[in-house]
Amino acid sequence: MTSPAQSPVATADAEPVVTTADLVGRSPGQLMWRRFKRDRTGVISAVIVVFFFLVAIAAPLISKLYGKNPTETYGLDDSGLLNPFGYPVAPNGGISGRFWFGLEPTLGRDVLTQLVYGIRTSLLIAAIATVLCVVTGVLIGVTAGYVGGRTDYFLGRFIDLLLAFPQQLSFVAFTPVVYSMFVSPEKETPTYLRVITLILVLWVLGWMGIARLLRGQVLSLREREFVEAAKVTGASPWRIIIKELLPNLWTPILVQSTLMLPTLVTAEAGLSFIGVGIVEPTPDWGRMFANGAKYYESDITYIFFPGLAMITFVVAFNLLGDSVRDAFDPRTKR
Repeated sequence: MTSPAQSPVATADAEPVVTTADLVGRSPGQLMWRRFKRDRTGVISAVIVVFFFLVAIAAPLISKLYGKNPTETYGLDDSGLLNPFGYPVAPNGGISGRFWFGLEPTLGRDVLTQLVYGIRTSLLIAAIATVLCVVTGVLIGVTAGYVGGRTDYFLGRFIDLLLAFPQQLSFVAFTPVVYSMFVSPEKETPTYLRVITLILVLWVLGWMGIARLLRGQVLSLREREFVEAAKVTGASPWRIIIKELLPNLWTPILVQSTLMLPTLVTAEAGLSFIGVGIVEPTPDWGRMFANGAKYYESDITYIFFPGLAMITFVVAFNLLGDSVRDAFDPRTKR
């Protein structure tokens, strides 16, 4: 009989023991979800990411409840909010019960609503571009890897050609070119066209990495026994891709997606920062950084909240990507 001193005691810090009986009858998706829920870092990161998306979706509601909008120049309308040099009179960038995140120098716009709508703009552009990049990368990568031969050769060389372009410089170079194709230089480019152009540029120059990764995965999978067995039974190539290959590709697809989206968010913000993305008066995350760069020596508070939000979002999304990868394949856990 085991004495109380010798009996195992479960502690709060100890990881729960997973027995073989726990795993019987569970699908791969259920096992992945079980592992993900035990990853505290992944769960916290997922909550933060969901919070940012909810803020972006609910931006009009937040603005209505808060009683401010991102374009109204409160500092210019109320002479007591800005000093003669255009900076907030109140300390800490004008933070108060009326303006929770302070005021923008010079124009006196509300920082909170600027940030909320800026997150909305950047996440909308990056999310659509990510979906397009993933779909394109899956189609081209899987096609090249499965068909092989000349198709694989030409698609592979095309991917290599696009990867040879420096991505950030290509964004800067091609964005104004696309603008000029639809609007003459004398006219102002409408906001909707700027949004469409940014999505197109991020898409055209962003899908190659995931396509190349999936091509390599499919090249190894197509020689496996289960694919050969499907061919013997007379399954069509489309059925083999959908039923046999894609279920084995969800891990790299999801991981690459979670890593791609924050990259595209920062790319979109960078384009707006240098003036080839979203411009005034449309709120944008990157444009807030551009404005903050003018004011940080005299009012660092204005750039503090956009910077903190960007760092939090990117770090959380990258940690989420690592957690998703570990949940799908525990052998990769460091």
